[in-house]
Amino acid sequence: MWFFARDPVRDFPFELSPDPPEGGPPGPWVLHRGRKKATGSPVSIFVYDVKPGADEQTQVAKAAFKRLKTLRHPNILAYIDGLETDKCLHVVTEAVTPLKMYLKERAEAGGLKELELSWGLHQIVKALSFLVNDCSLIHNNVCMAAVFVDRAGEWKLGGLDYMYSSQGNGGGPPRKGVPELEQYDPPELADGSGRAVREKWSADMWRLGCLIWEVFNGPLPRAAALRNPGKIPKSLVPHYCELVGANPKVRPNPARFLQNCRAPGGFMNNRFVETNLFLEEIQIKEPAEKQKFFQELSKSLDSFPEDFCRHKVLPQLLTAFEFGSAGAVVLTPLFKVGKFLNAEEYQQKIIPVVVKMFSSTDRAMRIRLLQQMEQFIQYLDEPTVNTQIFPHVVHGFLDTNPAIREQTVKSMLLLAPKLNEANLNVELMKHFARLQAKDEQGPIRCNTTVCLGKIGSYLSASTRHRVLTSAFSRATKDPFAPSRVAGVLGFAATHNLYSMNDCAHKILPVLCGLTVDPEKSVRDQAFKAIRSFLSKLESVSEDPTQLAEVEKDVHAASSPGMGGGAASWAGWAVTGVSSLTSKLIRTHPAAAPAETNVPQRPTPEGLPAPAPTPVPAAPTSPGHWETQEEGTDTAEDSSAADRWDDEDWGSLEQEAESVLAQQEDWSPGGQASRAGQTSNLAAKSPESDWSSWEAEGSWEQGWQEPSPSEPPPEGTRLASEYNWGGPEPGDKGDPFAVLSARREAGAQLRPDSWGDDNWEGLETESRQGKAELARKKREERRREMEAKRAEKKAAKGPMKLGTRKLD
Repeated sequence: MWFFARDPVRDFPFELSPDPPEGGPPGPWVLHRGRKKATGSPVSIFVYDVKPGADEQTQVAKAAFKRLKTLRHPNILAYIDGLETDKCLHVVTEAVTPLKMYLKERAEAGGLKELELSWGLHQIVKALSFLVNDCSLIHNNVCMAAVFVDRAGEWKLGGLDYMYSSQGNGGGPPRKGVPELEQYDPPELADGSGRAVREKWSADMWRLGCLIWEVFNGPLPRAAALRNPGKIPKSLVPHYCELVGANPKVRPNPARFLQNCRAPGGFMNNRFVETNLFLEEIQIKEPAEKQKFFQELSKSLDSFPEDFCRHKVLPQLLTAFEFGSAGAVVLTPLFKVGKFLNAEEYQQKIIPVVVKMFSSTDRAMRIRLLQQMEQFIQYLDEPTVNTQIFPHVVHGFLDTNPAIREQTVKSMLLLAPKLNEANLNVELMKHFARLQAKDEQGPIRCNTTVCLGKIGSYLSASTRHRVLTSAFSRATKDPFAPSRVAGVLGFAATHNLYSMNDCAHKILPVLCGLTVDPEKSVRDQAFKAIRSFLSKLESVSEDPTQLAEVEKDVHAASSPGMGGGAASWAGWAVTGVSSLTSKLIRTHPAAAPAETNVPQRPTPEGLPAPAPTPVPAAPTSPGHWETQEEGTDTAEDSSAADRWDDEDWGSLEQEAESVLAQQEDWSPGGQASRAGQTSNLAAKSPESDWSSWEAEGSWEQGWQEPSPSEPPPEGTRLASEYNWGGPEPGDKGDPFAVLSARREAGAQLRPDSWGDDNWEGLETESRQGKAELARKKREERRREMEAKRAEKKAAKGPMKLGTRKLD
């Protein structure tokens, strides 16, 4: 029976790369790239081939193998696995590159920054401090060939071949026998007498000075060159001179050298070193310290190396979110680092975290995600959006905070192309119908209209026919002037999605009514849109054969390209008005924004004057809407992003009861009289939402409240009998000025006006009338009952005590 010996190299779980070796430290070791057979993860493999007659070198190599296997420190080359046979030694470490090769590659790409060099030298000095002060070991081989760099740009100390104990129990330092390494020996060793008084770290600190000189000036030609600092930074020169001083007694301990360089104004006293030191100790930091660190980290990432951000900062951010309590503050630096990743890495590392964040009930995190959705939306596939993200995003439509509702609306511009039929044409339209009709914030209603105009091309043909005309018609009746402009611009942006009959019978009558709007910006856009629709109708009238071409998109399937040419008509509402909304919400989070160009009601005598309502200084031209606030949006948004964490957002779980209550009654006042109407908006179909506009507030009825069923109290005058401040019948004047004057007079006479941010004025007035009428009826009924009791009492007479009442 034959037995075959197994080859240990073949069974080794790591294999060498076919690429040529990368060199290695001077001596017998050769550095190869390699990979783990099971996973393919990259590693570095140091190989030593045993040669006959080289017993001394073999013993040095085996000693280095043993030292590297037993020493564990973040700044020392990390040992993974090893193989020792009669013919060779294999030492597997983390994937690294020799420092000399790394500096050469970076020099070709533009060179290393001082920040990177300061942190790299900090790591090497820290490794020496660990060896000397904690392990009582002398490295005895500090030079550029003994330093390696990993993929994150971290410097690692290797080359442990000639290490020995400073306590003398393992014998003296081993003989190197390599001339290239002997030039880094300090001058006291060349004396050979041993009479020089020195500390145990003196020789390694001299070699550290040689390393610093080579990092900034290139290969060291001879020891005398150390007298000239060359390109060494001025802040480092005093400490460098201490290292290469002739007196070994004054060379500082590695720990003291670090302390000197970290002093104010020192070479290692910078933001990059501080960030790295914090990341190394992040597990033991307090939650408040972590919050502050992540808030300030985003500002510094632009000046940090890309490899450092990808391989060191990113894992810490993911860990902080997964296992810590960092929360929303990790989002901004996370997405900033994500720009350095390719599509595959982004899918593997960032997307799972983003999907998990959307299910969070933390409001600050939700709004940060909505604000920065543009940075990661391209990496999300449609199934993930429809099943894991959209169901959580729609909760923002029901939120009581206006900022979250606004950001949720704006996020639909990015999500709409990836939504399926049910989510886009049913679920989203249901929420848009409620927001546009019943949201108390005028700018949010405006942006809902704008968003609908921009995503109109993605809707199905039946949904477009049912929704768009009704939605934009309702917007033209909004008391908030920019909402009326948005309704006109919505018609213009989707002009190719309407039939000629709809243009003539449904759209033009609405637009013609806006030609006498009190706001000039509304009138200007209305005239522009009317001319556009009239030109289409006229061209078809002149040549009926063009009808099919003009209406080709009316019944076409949804397409992202449809309506794109006019989409810029409504672009202002997401920039200028959106920033206005954000400012109003940030300034007065709980108050509704003031209506533009609406005068305030007069203050009754004896009451304090209210705070002035912010009103633009002059009417805004339609062209001005497109550029308004754009110059300040970037600064405001960046500063606002830092202020979200200062708000007391609370938790969405705490809002569950209020949201359920809102689903029962979405009226601004939450009237109790509707308690009998058990309508569930969550289950209500969008057909009923949009079609109900014709019943509850179409363009014919506007935003007027329905008249009460009960007759008005006696003495109530009709609206036409009031003197609204208009001119006499004989007067001739500007009809628009008449309309404006009437609106001002009406605002002064009504107890509640739009200018006071009271969005319940008309409904409150109606409710007060109904309550007064009901009170009078109850009073009359009470008097009738008292009269009947008195009549019965008078007819029967008083009852005597002790007598029995007979039937």
